[in-house]
Amino acid sequence: MTADTHTLPPDQASALLPRIRELALALGFQQLAVTDIDLSAYRPHLDAWLARNFHGDMDYMSHHRDLRLHPESLHPGTIRVLSVRMDYSLSAEQSLTPLKNRERAYISRYARGRDYHKLIRKRLQKLADGITELAGPMGYRAFVDSAPVLERALAEKAGLGWIGKNTMLLNKKAGSWFFLGELFTDLPLPIDAPVTGHCGSCTACLDICPTQAFVGPNQLDARRCISYLTIELKGSIPEPLRAAIGNRVFGCDDCQLICPWNKFSQLTSETDFAPRHGLDNTDLSDLFMWSEETFLRNTEGSAIRRTGYEGWLRNLAVGLGNAPSTIPVLNALQSRQHHPSALVREHVAWALRQHALRADATKA
Repeated sequence: MTADTHTLPPDQASALLPRIRELALALGFQQLAVTDIDLSAYRPHLDAWLARNFHGDMDYMSHHRDLRLHPESLHPGTIRVLSVRMDYSLSAEQSLTPLKNRERAYISRYARGRDYHKLIRKRLQKLADGITELAGPMGYRAFVDSAPVLERALAEKAGLGWIGKNTMLLNKKAGSWFFLGELFTDLPLPIDAPVTGHCGSCTACLDICPTQAFVGPNQLDARRCISYLTIELKGSIPEPLRAAIGNRVFGCDDCQLICPWNKFSQLTSETDFAPRHGLDNTDLSDLFMWSEETFLRNTEGSAIRRTGYEGWLRNLAVGLGNAPSTIPVLNALQSRQHHPSALVREHVAWALRQHALRADATKA
């Protein structure tokens, strides 16, 4: 929706902000903060990251660089960004234990329930409607990880937290288990103050990364990141990284599970984020036997759809290659040896070789 630049006097805009925050809380957001659109301080980091090709095959990161740095280009008239966060964790457990059961699939917490994009976008629309009732017609546009938006930079500037060494946004009272959303607007609202970082000398997130994707604090080489490898990458997963992926078949939570600040994370009451179809507690072999029809049915409205059925089988094949050589694991892999997809066949063949190599080593 567009409108001419809003003429609301600054004093009225300032009085309006507490009511906007109340609206946000009533809609299920845990926090709302406001920032301006000057992202010039983030340009050097983004440019250096792109120059080192750390974005891998995510060409959209470089193609839309200027749009990311200039929010007003995405929505003309924008002078403020309302940044919101919504908790999504349903478990207070911060243990890495689920990763030790190599026959069980590990799916990142954010993807076990319904896709958050639609839910948060609808809430942002309701927030915009509520603000319009308070302030009159305004120009606005809502975003939920769906456009070239530097959402963590905007959230950091707004004071929702700080970007930690693992590149996640960290909040002293909520850790990092939350989603972000933005409402670009022409309302001249007062700006919130950013918070300082509190990672200190801690390097737990950098040290725990299975594939050593962090080349330094706040320096993530996406080409080695398990989330990138299992979601964004559409081709073959590099062989040297497959063993380190373990049983992680969609995303990775290690750098959040190990983060000390997540002991302050808050549990969500959003039922849409609850795990569906046993995706928090299912064997790799069972998931690997899903037909494409079953996959599409069980991932309807889920972020897992992003990887596609072929990518799903590719990821599971890697997980099965890292699993113990049990009868269900071996039977599952053998059933897909002649799959129509060359990508799937390649990863199944690799997985079966791993079991053969381990069997030979045991005999020796």
